[in-house]
Amino acid sequence: MHFITFSRKMGTNGTAIAKLVAQELQYNYYGTEEIERKAGEMGFLKDVREVNDKAPSALKRLFSYRPEIFLDRLYLVIYELARLGNAVILGRGGNMLFSSLPYALHVRVIASPEKRMRNLLERGYKKEVAAMLMEKTDQERESFIKFAFHRDWENPELYDVTLNMDKLKINTAADMVLCAARADEIRGSTADTMQSLDMMELAVRVGTALAEAGFPSNYVSSFVDAPGKVRLTGVVQVPWEKSEAERAAWEVSGVKAVENKIEIASR
Repeated sequence: MHFITFSRKMGTNGTAIAKLVAQELQYNYYGTEEIERKAGEMGFLKDVREVNDKAPSALKRLFSYRPEIFLDRLYLVIYELARLGNAVILGRGGNMLFSSLPYALHVRVIASPEKRMRNLLERGYKKEVAAMLMEKTDQERESFIKFAFHRDWENPELYDVTLNMDKLKINTAADMVLCAARADEIRGSTADTMQSLDMMELAVRVGTALAEAGFPSNYVSSFVDAPGKVRLTGVVQVPWEKSEAERAAWEVSGVKAVENKIEIASR
């Protein structure tokens, strides 16, 4: 199994490149439409739309743990799609969502503001609308990455390949990605991939269960270090909360062991 993630700024033709790469490799392609379709099948569509490549409002994040659950459900949708086989995943912080997989390729597509503007004008946008959309989508995607992963969207270390489209055509850029994607060193076995996906998904499902039990990740975090084995860390106020968090983890299907490393603040 092999995954290619694309992060792009509006007006760079990043979506067109991602679709062409998927077509040439005969990989599944997952953008907004495909992700929302799967979310609907899983009963998560409303939740996923709250965080699909954008961050919830500051008020929602401040006064509710629901945005964290929305985010977890977006992850679960993407993991379920990933189980279907080789895939190109557009946006949604895919480069960090699959960062633990050594055989995933992470691509960033950028261009100067002037080039992005020209591309949007060629697509029929009015200049004022194009300028507004460029600023809006940049802010939304940057805020989403900070909300979801606490990372800087612009950090080049998060990507394996960065394409500056000021001089490149879509076909040329796609060829560069295809060359990297076909390298033996970033391919992994299906068995290894499925085990990794199982562990990643279990960590998310335990995190959701903790949040729904009143323990969002800024208090208690869950990690899956081996298949079925969950480790809990964080700080709670009283002993019964530590036990309650562990109980919530045990109730998640697939959990075989829980190492409870949660500390009690009052001690």
